[in-house]
Amino acid sequence: MKRYLKIVLLVIVAIVLVGTFVFLYQKSRPKEIVYEVLRPEITDLQKTTVATGKVEPRDEILIKPQISGIIDKVYKEAGESVKKGEVIAKVKVIPELGQLNSAESRLRLAEITAAQAETDFSRIEKLFQDKLISREEYEKGEVAVKQAREEKQAAKDNLEITKEGITKNSASFSSTMIRSTIDGLILDIPIKEGNSVIMSNTFNDGTTIATVANMNDLIFRGNIDETEVGRIHEGMPVKLTIGALQNLTFDATLEYISPKGVENNGANQFEIKAAISVPDTVQMRSGYSANAEIVLQRAEQVLAVPEGTVEFSGDSTFVYVMTDSLPSQQFKRTPVVTGMSDGIKIEIKGGITAKDNIRGAQKSEL
Repeated sequence: MKRYLKIVLLVIVAIVLVGTFVFLYQKSRPKEIVYEVLRPEITDLQKTTVATGKVEPRDEILIKPQISGIIDKVYKEAGESVKKGEVIAKVKVIPELGQLNSAESRLRLAEITAAQAETDFSRIEKLFQDKLISREEYEKGEVAVKQAREEKQAAKDNLEITKEGITKNSASFSSTMIRSTIDGLILDIPIKEGNSVIMSNTFNDGTTIATVANMNDLIFRGNIDETEVGRIHEGMPVKLTIGALQNLTFDATLEYISPKGVENNGANQFEIKAAISVPDTVQMRSGYSANAEIVLQRAEQVLAVPEGTVEFSGDSTFVYVMTDSLPSQQFKRTPVVTGMSDGIKIEIKGGITAKDNIRGAQKSEL
């Protein structure tokens, strides 16, 4: 019985030893790695950069008053179209007391002078009719009365301007009527009836009555990084995408690159402007955020592979070309000549053909 038990124990120990040996052997064997196999393809490549910015009118005009006073009436609202010369608002003049007194005094003196001149001329006219004075004296009297009348009218106009900022004879040219200087769309009217406004002068920019712009002439204004500004030039085509107008793209043409960079978050950036072509069916608004895609480099119908399949070693580049697939995958490290890259695929100028199979990403282990 004891002998039988010993034999069983020896058998169990032997099985454990053999199992352990087999397990360790399997564990120590190198695993076979299986890769995806890809073929180069003929395709178009382009390298682009994206500039962020916004859409705005090329010309945005600030309408300011030519006289100080209080807004008496506002005739337009933001969003309305306006023609050149059309009235936007009316300013009521608040006269300065000293100027008002001076104007009233001037009118009183002019009226007195005019009344005396009329009396004198009546006498001269009667004397001339009776042939008691010469024509020369009569003409001098006529000139004097005309001058007195003109001074009286000038004094009246001056008083009206001081009080109202306008005369009856020049109502159409009044500076109290604030008019648009261009045809366009009113973007903003920051004032309301009753607001005080100040005329523009050397020491003050003046109060803005309205902002008017031509919305048929729009530009994209954005910034591009200094690493890419040297690769763009005026006249390049630009594709615009606008967040507020989804699924739409707009053609634009680069027309300005700033000669001076501005530091922004630690990076030097350069301002760019591009003229936008907007279809008549699309309503564009000033201030829309937009992204401008600019093609920096293009290659058409070239041999290309995924950039992840290329090995970079110093100044050299390599791919792994399959030489055999059975019983296991075999690859040969092959030098290639690369061209431009779009960040996903890279151009292959030489070293392999479109018929070669190249090693891709690792797929599994056996």
